[in-house]
Amino acid sequence: MRGSPVAAWLKKVFGDHPIPQYEVNPRTTEILYHLSKRNKIRDRDAHLVIEDLKQKATEYESEAKHLQDFLMESVNFSPASLSSTGSRYLNALVDSALALETKDTSLASFIPAVNDVTSDFSRTKSKNEEIKLELGKLEKNLTATLVLEKCLQEDLKKAELHLSTERAKVDNRLQNMDFLKAKAEEFRSGIKAAEEQLSARGMDASLSHQSLVTLSEKLAELKRQTIPLKKKLESYLDLMPNPSLAQVKIEEAKRELDAIEAELTKKVNMMEL
Repeated sequence: MRGSPVAAWLKKVFGDHPIPQYEVNPRTTEILYHLSKRNKIRDRDAHLVIEDLKQKATEYESEAKHLQDFLMESVNFSPASLSSTGSRYLNALVDSALALETKDTSLASFIPAVNDVTSDFSRTKSKNEEIKLELGKLEKNLTATLVLEKCLQEDLKKAELHLSTERAKVDNRLQNMDFLKAKAEEFRSGIKAAEEQLSARGMDASLSHQSLVTLSEKLAELKRQTIPLKKKLESYLDLMPNPSLAQVKIEEAKRELDAIEAELTKKVNMMEL
């Protein structure tokens, strides 16, 4: 878990001040974790530099004391004998030598040291600009990521709502299906019981549900068969070559049509019963 190291680092950075609010998620935690690692590396490097400067300051102080003793012994010179202006110059010279980390206060030592400091300053400035650009990119990426995360969360909520609605519809359809199955089974049982009851009372088997369905199909087929007969009858009505023969054919067709209609009427009456 990287959340605990990040929280400890933020508490160390802000100290007694409150930590700014931010959205805690794997992305922000990952970014803050890498920033904390870089910060720790820089703190370690800065601590090493400070320790090195302390050591060099101690060395310079020792060297200054040695030079002071040497001057006192050789030319009987003491910093206390200098004027206030001379003391300020001497202190400035010593401070400059300490800051530039030169081995002595000669001009040959100062010039290269100043050039090195100038080069270091330029490199540090360039590095700072790179870091600023990188931080700017990270902030933009973080903002875009947070916006995308918010959009995804909204889409997820919409999808969950839609899924909940569809699930409710499916449950309702399943309930309706179960109801219809139960009703169909109830109807089948009722029809079977009614048929058994009617059969026990001596009902003709031809009036059962299945028989009526079969009769209905036959009725539809008979109606279909009457269509060409009606057309044939109409063709006979249009022909008048032999009135007596035509009358015979017409009577035959009428009898045949009447027989079919009678059978249809009988079937229909049986179905209505």
